[in-house]
Amino acid sequence: MSENSGPHRDHGHDEHGHDDHGHGDGHQGSWWQDRKLQIPLLSGLLLGAGLTASWLDAPTVGSVLFWAALVAGGSQFAPEAIERLFKGRLGIGLLMTISAVGAVILGHVQEAAALAFLYSIAEGLEHRAMDRARAGLRALLDLVPETATILHGGVQQEVESRDLQVGQVLLVRPGERVATDGIVLTGLSSVDTSAVTGESIPVDVSPGETIVAGSINVGGALKVEATAPGTDNSLTTIVSLVEQAQKEKGARARLADRIARPLIPGIIIVATLVAVIGSILGDPGVWIERALVVLVAASPCALAIAVPVTVVSGIGAASKFGVIVKSGAAFERLGEIRHVAVDKTGTLTRNQPQVVKVVPAPGFDETTLLNHAAGLEANSTHPLARAVTDAAPTTLPATGVTEHPGQGLTGVIEGQTIRVGSPRWIEPGRLDTQVRQLEDDGITVLAVANDDGIMGLIGVRDEIRSEAPETLADLAGVGIDVTMLTGDNHRTAKAIAGAAGISRVHAELRPEDKARIVTQLSQQRPTAMIGDGINDAPALAAADIGIAMGATGSDAAIESADVAFTGHDLRLIPQALHHARRAKKIINQNVVLSLAIITALVPLSAIGTLGLATVVLIHELAEVIVIGNGLRASRTAS
Repeated sequence: MSENSGPHRDHGHDEHGHDDHGHGDGHQGSWWQDRKLQIPLLSGLLLGAGLTASWLDAPTVGSVLFWAALVAGGSQFAPEAIERLFKGRLGIGLLMTISAVGAVILGHVQEAAALAFLYSIAEGLEHRAMDRARAGLRALLDLVPETATILHGGVQQEVESRDLQVGQVLLVRPGERVATDGIVLTGLSSVDTSAVTGESIPVDVSPGETIVAGSINVGGALKVEATAPGTDNSLTTIVSLVEQAQKEKGARARLADRIARPLIPGIIIVATLVAVIGSILGDPGVWIERALVVLVAASPCALAIAVPVTVVSGIGAASKFGVIVKSGAAFERLGEIRHVAVDKTGTLTRNQPQVVKVVPAPGFDETTLLNHAAGLEANSTHPLARAVTDAAPTTLPATGVTEHPGQGLTGVIEGQTIRVGSPRWIEPGRLDTQVRQLEDDGITVLAVANDDGIMGLIGVRDEIRSEAPETLADLAGVGIDVTMLTGDNHRTAKAIAGAAGISRVHAELRPEDKARIVTQLSQQRPTAMIGDGINDAPALAAADIGIAMGATGSDAAIESADVAFTGHDLRLIPQALHHARRAKKIINQNVVLSLAIITALVPLSAIGTLGLATVVLIHELAEVIVIGNGLRASRTAS
């Protein structure tokens, strides 16, 4: 991507007219510092003050305060609604604007002010949630180091990572992150690619193999030829994918807007016909007033408050059992999910490699094998090393320990030279068949040898969470299918999926592959994506609902998602979906009631059966009913 089309490009505005850039710096201040909330709150204060003034028999002061509340609240949606009207887009904001104008013409400024406050505060909260969803996206780019070391004419030079060009040779020292995508020219090492591919265990690299931006070199020094510029690599691609998916998701209409689109022209036509035909057949003054009453009768007062109060109640209840939902739109979609795509590493598995199999050669036992291996691994920072040292009863003292990048370790224990490493480096001999069997089961194998030959094998695997099979069975029981997506190899993926009870598996995926598959699944039926890593961010954003696992997950995953779990218990998935489905039923009840009221009031107002006072009273009673019903969403399942 070019510099102009990369992660800093301007997406313009979303469907609600909100600025995609939020506050500009990617971070949010306190809620009281947010202008999109300050003005609606001011509208509410003015409305409350107006009601107080009216109660104290100061109608003039009350009228002024009601007008001020109306202007403040209306300023948050009326200009945008009118602007969208000229672009041919209709929404509930326009219907609220029309109703408020009708109420004002008929002298009910108080009612118009209440409408303006309720709708503006709902819009303000939604805007803040959308800003927050973008705030952590730049955390992705923190994985790219500020500078990189290049070799030019044999001389080392430090340059800005964003200035890197294709063909330059990078020197990547142990412990450093790779600044851009490239091909290894010289050196042997292991690299942690979990940030980009999701691979739970570092992979060995050697000359001729590719390496991606954001990877951590955990072994020896590497010389890498850049195959992508610093501004267009794996990580910037992830940022671009996430931003684009968020933009497309933001364009999806809310439930209220979907209802308003056919309702607006219908109501306008009805009111116009009432005014025109009535004026021809009778007193124009009477029929024009009736037409205005029709507009107020069609006011979606109950609809405007019924859905938000249900959503807010449901979101609050979800937070009590560890499910954080970022917006009302996300909560609405959560109740529609029929398919779940789930990441493997850190989601289905614990992301904590453990020794799961020890195969000693004849003449050795498990304890001896583990103790010798731990003696060497205690001197290594490789993620597999901790798994071995944790499993060993005793760590034998070792001397002369040497790390062979991408291969293993050598050292001296009790006078013997011991080697621990890949079975491609240490000949497994008579245990060759066991190596293949373990690897077919998705287990990473370490071979241990002494001066006389092979001592045995140690198998390490990232185990699935204990609750995974139960969770997947619960999802299947309510008709929700599950697909596993992972950057790991096919053998490991199939082994984990089999243990968890998943039949649909896609392996060896890059972030863009995950996003593509999730998009395809979403086109077939509403799909949620569950993950916890940076490599999951594009898929989380592309899904109908992105769910980030655990407060310790990557910032990019959490901020790209619509829902975040504060813990890692997979049983939260069916619990959250059940809760959202129940709230969805309540929302539907409120919507049906709201539309039924409008359907009844409009014709009765048109023929003069109901006057303005009666129409306003019925709307107020309807609001009380739908609010009471919506509050039922605050209850959680026991």
